[in-house]
Amino acid sequence: MAGISRRVGPQVTAWWGGKRKSSPAKKRPARARGGRAPQGATRNTVAAAKGAARTDGALSVWFNRMLILLGAAVVLTVGAKAVVTIKSLPVQRISVTGELEHTQAQAVQDMVQPGLAGGFLSADLQQIQRQLEGLPWIYQASVRRKWPSALEIHVVEELPIARWGQDGFLNHEGGVFHSDKAAEWETLPRLQGPKGSAKSLVEKYQRLVEFLAPLNLSVEQLAVDERGQLEAVLTGGMQLSLGGEDFLERMQRFKGIYHSDLAARKAEIERVDLRYESGIAVAFKAPVEVDPSHVARL
Repeated sequence: MAGISRRVGPQVTAWWGGKRKSSPAKKRPARARGGRAPQGATRNTVAAAKGAARTDGALSVWFNRMLILLGAAVVLTVGAKAVVTIKSLPVQRISVTGELEHTQAQAVQDMVQPGLAGGFLSADLQQIQRQLEGLPWIYQASVRRKWPSALEIHVVEELPIARWGQDGFLNHEGGVFHSDKAAEWETLPRLQGPKGSAKSLVEKYQRLVEFLAPLNLSVEQLAVDERGQLEAVLTGGMQLSLGGEDFLERMQRFKGIYHSDLAARKAEIERVDLRYESGIAVAFKAPVEVDPSHVARL
């Protein structure tokens, strides 16, 4: 009979189209021993486990950070102590090089010693250089460290090319310096002029030397007055009035005339005035009168 069903026992038997099909009954989940566990308890357990995991992770991160900070502090402490130790290392050797004629190497070493009291790295090299260049006979100085504990100093002494005034000297750049060994340089030519004129006067002197060298003439004195007028005295006593303008043109004129007319009478010339637009004026020494009676006796 189609479309009719009945339940018998644990099975359900169905007829459809005259055929009978059977299917097993759905099994109910078995209850846990002691009763079914409540859903809320399971959720709390999972949450507690997750919280514990988070706590352990946070502690691990905190511990790692503390280790990193501790390691950095140790490194910084060791580095700071190393820097302090290196700075306080004493300078064990000072070497002084250069062509030293008037400056003693020992004097240089004694002078820089107070600046090395703080140690190898604490020494102020620029200050030491300034102190060295403040010495009378030192024109230039260089100071450098040489590891692990040496100081190297190279000095260039002043090169005096002329005397300046009564007790000073001029170097090749027109710098004025003084020394207690002035007697050793009495043979140098003397330059003289108002304050602030040394550099320009040295330049004029060097050009004058260049012009006179081919003529076998040399400068004994060169002076400039407040108006800028140049006066030179050559070896042998010849005086040159150069004026304050057209220095090169006037020297060229003197050079030409000296070659053609004056060289043969050099010993007789007292003064040459070059302050003319063209030509020169020459004053000769007065002839020496000879006593006839003295000649007769000879």
